[in-house]
Amino acid sequence: MTSIFWTLLASSPALAQVFDLSGLQWTLKNQNSSIIVPGSLPSQAHLDLFEAGIINDPLLGINEFTERWVINDNWTYTADLTPFTQTHQINASAKTFLVFYGIDTIASITFAGYPVAWVNNQFRRYTFDVSDCLSSSAGEDNNLTIAFESAWYYGLNVTMRPDAEYFPNTPMVSTSNNFEYPNVRAWIRKIDDDFGWDWGPAFVPSGVYKPAYLVTLSESELRDPASDATSCPVTSSSILLDETSIDIYKYGQNPSVAPDQSADWIINVTFGIRSIKSFEKPTVILSIPELKLTSEPLNLGPIPANVDENIYLSVNWFIPDNIPERWYPVDLGNPKLYNLTVTLDLSPGQGEGPSAESITQTITTGFRTIQLLQTPYSEEEIASRGITPGDQWHFAINGKAFYSKGTNIIPFDPFYSRIRPEAARWILESAVKSGQNMLRVWGGGIYQPSDAATDGGLYAFYGLCDELGILAWSELIFSDSLSPINDFFLESIEPEVRQNVRRVNRHPSNVQWAGGNEIEGIVMAANISLANGTHYLDEFVYMFQDYLHDIVLSETNSVPYTDCSTTHGVLSLDPYVLRFANGTPGYIYGNTERYNYNASEAFDLTTYPVGRFVNEFGFHSMPSFYSWKEVLENPEDFAFNSSVVMSRDHHPPAGNLSWPNPNAPQGQYQMTSAVELWLPTPGTSDSNQTFAQWCWSTQLFQSMNMVAEIAWYRRGAGLGENNLGSLVWQLNDIWQGVSWSAIEYSGRWKVLQYGMATVYSPVIINPFWFPGNESLTILATSDRWETVNGTAQLTWYDWSGNAISSMSTPFSIPILNNSLIYEGIGLDVILPFGYNAKDVWLLMNVTATVDNRLTTSESYFTPVSLAYANLVDPQISVIAGDDHTFTLSAKGGVGAWTWLDHPSGTVGYFLDLTTGLPSNGYYLIPGIDRTVQFISSVELTSVQNPDPADFVVRSLWNNTHI
Repeated sequence: MTSIFWTLLASSPALAQVFDLSGLQWTLKNQNSSIIVPGSLPSQAHLDLFEAGIINDPLLGINEFTERWVINDNWTYTADLTPFTQTHQINASAKTFLVFYGIDTIASITFAGYPVAWVNNQFRRYTFDVSDCLSSSAGEDNNLTIAFESAWYYGLNVTMRPDAEYFPNTPMVSTSNNFEYPNVRAWIRKIDDDFGWDWGPAFVPSGVYKPAYLVTLSESELRDPASDATSCPVTSSSILLDETSIDIYKYGQNPSVAPDQSADWIINVTFGIRSIKSFEKPTVILSIPELKLTSEPLNLGPIPANVDENIYLSVNWFIPDNIPERWYPVDLGNPKLYNLTVTLDLSPGQGEGPSAESITQTITTGFRTIQLLQTPYSEEEIASRGITPGDQWHFAINGKAFYSKGTNIIPFDPFYSRIRPEAARWILESAVKSGQNMLRVWGGGIYQPSDAATDGGLYAFYGLCDELGILAWSELIFSDSLSPINDFFLESIEPEVRQNVRRVNRHPSNVQWAGGNEIEGIVMAANISLANGTHYLDEFVYMFQDYLHDIVLSETNSVPYTDCSTTHGVLSLDPYVLRFANGTPGYIYGNTERYNYNASEAFDLTTYPVGRFVNEFGFHSMPSFYSWKEVLENPEDFAFNSSVVMSRDHHPPAGNLSWPNPNAPQGQYQMTSAVELWLPTPGTSDSNQTFAQWCWSTQLFQSMNMVAEIAWYRRGAGLGENNLGSLVWQLNDIWQGVSWSAIEYSGRWKVLQYGMATVYSPVIINPFWFPGNESLTILATSDRWETVNGTAQLTWYDWSGNAISSMSTPFSIPILNNSLIYEGIGLDVILPFGYNAKDVWLLMNVTATVDNRLTTSESYFTPVSLAYANLVDPQISVIAGDDHTFTLSAKGGVGAWTWLDHPSGTVGYFLDLTTGLPSNGYYLIPGIDRTVQFISSVELTSVQNPDPADFVVRSLWNNTHI
């Protein structure tokens, strides 16, 4: 069935005609035409082949391997243009543009038989003038054809060019990390993890993955000036408004100088325009209706007739500081947004109000300043606060330093074109529910979209971050590989970076642009270990210190730039000079990360970094039994080390196309040893239960480990390192497999997600145990901007649930600091008198008033590994109530890490009805019941009214007992 082709962006009369290319009848064929199936747009070849029944679901079983042939072929999308040409009205002044918001990746475009372009960058918006192609077709060809070349083979071909630089991998350094498809990522402007990563598959997809349009401008067509251009593309009758960038900052602000918080706000509006005629005196009127503010007409400057490329013109509007309310992350204030009305009047003075040649847009934005402080601590701060000398490395919102609590985001799906808006919203809402205030958009994935409409985003990301009050750390897409310095490569990168920085400018949630992911450390290792290491260092300096830095900061005044996600910081901000290894021993510089897969050191605090900010740390785990049910096809696959399960463990990566991953046993062992060291080893007479307990136990260990690290880093806010940030690797999943995620591919929360909801609470209590000298320190920690007063309760229990001893102490925590609750040395002093370490555990909780609300938090200390604790059967009872409420009671002993699973087909989380916080995975004490409610995601849940009997309770006792 043919859809409506023409979209008129105004009521009456007409404006530019916008033709949605998704309305054409597309076909997809491979290179030798042995496969010809219906295609679609936006889409990708795998998805259309799946829809046609040529392949099975790519995520099922071992299809990542069996469907590799799709990657090796070339795929062509073709559509007959007749539905367009039959209604297209040609006149002498008309110009028609072919607009693509996303082409993945290497493709030749032919329009009505005429070659239009060859493209090679997934991250760019492309606009082509095809007017001449319409005047007469080339022969009988009346098609739009997009011929994709295999990105894998293209990459191999590029590496054989005589000017293609070689990036060596040696036992000392890998200058180009390979995961599955080797040695090509650095040469292709495409999602890095499309070629494989240690947490996801390698499908190397191809296709027009975002919407595309034909836009016809004509001098003879006008429109109602009152109409609001809310669709994309944005046009009038004679101009295509390819871009509208909104950058809000303080007068005099720049990345090397702290903004004057009392200075006027500047709203900079920059347009990217293509026009079929010239306009001498266009003006712009800006207004914020909620504030009853409207600017005078602002002179934009002449718009020349130009259709070959965008012309960029800007205006500035000054607003006094005290008029708008500022935007804050949700845990620190109100994420206040305003609708900014932008009216571009091309021919003003033709009567009252905007002329017929005008465009009005309503753009949601907000007012805030964001800084990344990287300068040295002053001698006064070092002396008065006990700061370890070195440089700062933390963010400040609206002039105030704060603690960044969050995770890292990877792409939501291997195939962008099928990402569901509600799925992305669920992930971001889940982050907020777990206490996070920052997400890092990892530099090996995709430039996340603003919203569903802007530049064909298909779903909202930055717009949702703005709305929900969560900060977004943005990165350019360069990851884990040195980058070539070739003219043909750089000429594609510059417009990519400019387009994305301009697009994201409007979003108050954005905190910075980093040049890439983990590359600085690679080049520093190359510099000292390779004979020609200085060559690679010089190239890095050119690319990430100079070239990308200058491009980014020429397009934004509101956010800073850093060279890399993990960095040693700077010697100077103006001029921008990186520090690298130029530092004083004992000083602290830059930020850091931690990955340690030796499970015996998981809770050894002496192995945790002491840094200003930890932007990556993690440990991998299995998805739940329920997620495995989505992809495993045979009963024998449901085992921890089954061939199919292991084939979906890509850690450590193969580094090549070997399948199944020959290194998977190492990753499996890391999880196995972690569980065996710290938890009862799963093993029961029911194989499915054993597998389910193994999966859950790896998640439990992951959560225990990450919570311990987060507590350590948050503790550092009040110590010499002045740690003000911890971002866990990673929040979301890209498939059902072994990964570092806190949320599974379906949206199901892992144990870690609930763990973060506890340890990212504003006020927490945690133990810090040093087994070397048997010392225990218990601290209450706050991330508030005011002193917090409260009470801490410490209670020793035995595993039967008997309270042995208890103490209560008041505390007062200064701003972003700690309060000492307990300190002891020697188990003979710490443990209740006469008790064995295997028989007892400590419950710690705090109660405090935060933001005029009572808040509580708890944590646990076991003096020995739970693998050796003398657990007692908890005999857990679950009573279901109305609206999917459940009351859990321990009728026997303590239910260590009691966990409630919701059934297959459901997505949601459990809410503690007493605290009002997400809660799952806790110590259930006899006599202290827990009542939780399952809060369902209606949009993602396929089973809207699950049977309470299908909810499953488990605890550590079930690792070894039915």
